[in-house]
Amino acid sequence: MSLRRRELLQVAAATAALGGSRTGSAQRRLPTQEDLLRFEATGQVTLLNFTDLHAQLVPLYFREPSANLGVGADKGLPPHLVGERLLEAYKLGRGSVEAYMLACTDFEGLARTYGRVGGLDRMTTLVKAIRAERGDKVLLLDGGDTWQGSYTALQSRGADMVRLMNALKPDAMTAHWEFTYGAKRVEELVKELKFPFLAGNVKEATWGDPVFQPTAVFERGGLRIGVIGQAFPYTPVANPRYLIPDWSFGIEEEKIAANVERLRADKVDLVVLLSHNGFDVDRKLAGRVQGIDVILTGHTHDALPAPVIVRDTLLVAAGSHGKFLARLDLDVRDRRIQNYEFRLIPVLSDAIAPDPEMAAMIREVREPHLGTLDKVLGQTDSLLYRRGNFNGTFDDLICQALLVERDVEIALSPGFRWGASLLPGQEITSDDLFNQTAITYPAAYRTEMTGAYLKEVLEDVADNLFNPDPYYQQGGDMVRAGGLAYTLTIDRPAGQRISDMVLLRTSENIDAGRKYTVSGWASVNEGTEGPAVYDLVSKHVERQKTVRLQPNRHVKVVGADAASMTDDSR
Repeated sequence: MSLRRRELLQVAAATAALGGSRTGSAQRRLPTQEDLLRFEATGQVTLLNFTDLHAQLVPLYFREPSANLGVGADKGLPPHLVGERLLEAYKLGRGSVEAYMLACTDFEGLARTYGRVGGLDRMTTLVKAIRAERGDKVLLLDGGDTWQGSYTALQSRGADMVRLMNALKPDAMTAHWEFTYGAKRVEELVKELKFPFLAGNVKEATWGDPVFQPTAVFERGGLRIGVIGQAFPYTPVANPRYLIPDWSFGIEEEKIAANVERLRADKVDLVVLLSHNGFDVDRKLAGRVQGIDVILTGHTHDALPAPVIVRDTLLVAAGSHGKFLARLDLDVRDRRIQNYEFRLIPVLSDAIAPDPEMAAMIREVREPHLGTLDKVLGQTDSLLYRRGNFNGTFDDLICQALLVERDVEIALSPGFRWGASLLPGQEITSDDLFNQTAITYPAAYRTEMTGAYLKEVLEDVADNLFNPDPYYQQGGDMVRAGGLAYTLTIDRPAGQRISDMVLLRTSENIDAGRKYTVSGWASVNEGTEGPAVYDLVSKHVERQKTVRLQPNRHVKVVGADAASMTDDSR
């Protein structure tokens, strides 16, 4: 059976994983906590997984992407389905809880119906309930991007998240944004962890010695489970190398295969790759490395209601920001998976009772900072969101602030995937803004770039995103641009994807030889100067008082699969 055929059959089977066919009108009811925990337990092992939490401790709104383009062999396959096409593929009725959690369709209305999602105290409630049900069969694994993404995490340089994770008691974690606190700080925090920090693909740059523990073996339900940790392989490309100058990263496919072989020789019954590679990288990896039973994949923030099968490997994508807790029950015999049950459990904040112990710890973490967190900067009359391949409205707000406050012609904002959404009518607080900008290299620079160099920047990011070989997809989503329009042709070769660049201020074509004033932030270059982006955008929102933004239509995309883009993302 071909890979494509097998994956499409998995999509068709997802209805069973969700509990049957659903209609929109019948599902406009908030499930109970009991509903969310209902599960047909099977086998000797329960794998619980979350990833890409980005230090989000309290309930929030989070809109899924309206553009999630697949290229090459991944075109048209999950997770590259959005909006109506995703609902059709997984047989999800419009208006259902699953439609709200997994798709961008009708987001604002469904958000007002079903409420906020996430909250670490709610996730803790689910974890404790499943541990009580399954006893020694449970293994809880954290896929990374846990310590970064909020004001309190930035102020404590990750210490608040280490404290809270020690209370949640995952069995292991891997990492990506954790490294942006710098090598010394990461080593300090790892010593504070009460569970393994696994990153087998991080080595000392000069001699190649491992920096972190690559694997761990756990006994659960009478089985021995080997877990391999895989940090984001392109950390020194996507983030500042100067923060981790002596460490080398990479996919290290041969090393993964060697670790699988060693674990198998050690008579483990199950091999799990706890990965921050990104979904398409892990799909390719699963087709090339034998012996991995389960890949818990992170980094790309994808949420899929059923595992994707590649050969004999199950790929699980658990979403981001605490929206979901993935549960995978496995029946393992003769060191092979014989049967499994899966559910991507929605963490619906209004339906789940907060765990008292975790809720108290979250209050202790946030209370000293409430004067900053609760400061109201303004209000939004528009839906503000980020997630997607191209500009979200929150990105546009940041670009507007850069254009105005730095008095430039063009603004560039990084293609980060993290950051909560705000509904029309909500206040914009400092907490909300830091959830979009809380990084350790926040300087909003002002510089000049020639038109030729601007094109080179866009081409470089486009190749990182749309290279048909997943192993060469090295970053996040497309850089967001303010004051600039352009056309992107997906299937052209590197260096030839960007065309028709126009300066919006004058409606003139970008001149390759002319210099333009440009502001951006999150530069990976050491010594970048400028005001912190969160201070700059705060000032801009306070001056605006009310934010009104429409979806950005200044990027024309050619060659995209229709299933991976909705009309409002074109």
